[in-house]
Amino acid sequence: MVPSFLQTLQENGRRFPDKPAIINDDWEAGIRETLTYGQLEENIRRTMELLRSRGVTAGDRIALQLSKGLPFVYLHLAVMRLGAVSLPLNPGYPAHELTYFVNDAEARLLFIDRPLAADLEPHRAGMPHLQEAIAVDPADSGPFAALIAPFDPDVAAGVPLPPAGEETALMIYTSGTTGRPKGAMLTHGNLSHNIDALHRAWGWQADDRLLHVLPIFHAHGLLVALHGALNAGATCLMHPRFDPERTLRALVDERCTVFMAVPTIHRKLVEYPDAGRCDLSHMRLLTSGSDRLPDDLFTAFQQTFGHTLLERYGMSETSMNLSNPLHGERRVGSVGLPLPYVEARIVDPESGEPLPDGQIGEVQIRGPHVCKGYWRQPDKTAEAFTADGWLKTGDLGLREPDGYFILKGRSKDLIISGGYNIYPPEVELVLADHPAVAASAVVGCPDSTWGEVVTAVVILRPGAAATAEEIQQFCREKLVNYKIPRRVIFTADVPRNAMGKVQKVDLRRQFCGRAGN
Repeated sequence: MVPSFLQTLQENGRRFPDKPAIINDDWEAGIRETLTYGQLEENIRRTMELLRSRGVTAGDRIALQLSKGLPFVYLHLAVMRLGAVSLPLNPGYPAHELTYFVNDAEARLLFIDRPLAADLEPHRAGMPHLQEAIAVDPADSGPFAALIAPFDPDVAAGVPLPPAGEETALMIYTSGTTGRPKGAMLTHGNLSHNIDALHRAWGWQADDRLLHVLPIFHAHGLLVALHGALNAGATCLMHPRFDPERTLRALVDERCTVFMAVPTIHRKLVEYPDAGRCDLSHMRLLTSGSDRLPDDLFTAFQQTFGHTLLERYGMSETSMNLSNPLHGERRVGSVGLPLPYVEARIVDPESGEPLPDGQIGEVQIRGPHVCKGYWRQPDKTAEAFTADGWLKTGDLGLREPDGYFILKGRSKDLIISGGYNIYPPEVELVLADHPAVAASAVVGCPDSTWGEVVTAVVILRPGAAATAEEIQQFCREKLVNYKIPRRVIFTADVPRNAMGKVQKVDLRRQFCGRAGN
């Protein structure tokens, strides 16, 4: 039977009562506070009693629109311990967007950063299910500690832990690229299976020190990074956000052993002045995810820091699915092999029939880590799953003969031009080799003749220059004619989500119909 994440965390409070669980180094607020595993357990219990005093029971949805900090950690874990449903939300959502999530989830309580609370008031009448919005000071856990201090932790000690089964533990809303965001319901069993798989695959150890620079409302920062460290009894050094200088300094001075980030962050580390002088020889695991890791960055990171990034593949509906091995070949351009408990296959997107190795199709995933569906959207749930339980990821990819998987982009990003299928990553990989190109994103823009035309949105390196014709000629030397961008658009930036992933829906909306220099 798979270990329960919440049970393991509770046991860590007994095993390591004086060991640092989280070091909240909020250099923006001038605060550095250390929380031991014993203190974490006590504060979770006090927070459980705060929630129960407000009538929270199993199954209630509790929304958290909070900045990264200890109050978020206490609330998220306490909500799940009560059998209620944690609903982490981006602190960047304006009030009118927040209204959608709170109403869709029918959240009972909302914990919100105090600076955001005033903007919420005009929208409260439009939130009929919300019983209370509680303002929390984002920078300092002191006021929240005072709020929970009157509650006796021994009372919550008698509350039974939810089993690692089919009850919903949290909901993470998808990005909504095909309509309004959907709440993926992740169960206690989903979380426990996935964190156990990562514990074994990545060799988590109690003496690990994780530097956490990711957003905490997202699956990557919450379920993979924070849960992973706490499950292992490791120490999580938490920064409020990513800063390249502070990150490199912390990795060295704090003797961190684990670091998880997205390609945008790894790029900024590689390009930081004198980055190669940082001694990271004490580190054992540096991972990359949430977006495709460019081949040149894979190599540059090796050359700069002497470490090979471990690329992996996950999504909101599943947390982690595939990973390059901790020991073994970390293959450039590949997201690796299925994790423990995970099945993965490539199928024809139209017929659903499995495809042989080497052929591009849709990636499908099955296993006990896959969410049980979308909150109150049975039609969307039925569309997302096959009759025998495979999740249709919407990602395109292929399986190599030795079992490694390579992603080829989103199926909805596939470009069909003149009857030919064009996978944007193929073109983006070529553009990445151009000496003047810092980054690129390729989309298909509507065209009356071709159906769609390949459109390259290009960010040039500082001080570099190139024309659309030069970019096209460069591609012509490496790509078949129908894959060459017919339009090249130069820009200073592209729309990205909180994890730095390019949002191609927004990109098409912004740039299709505009071309040239």
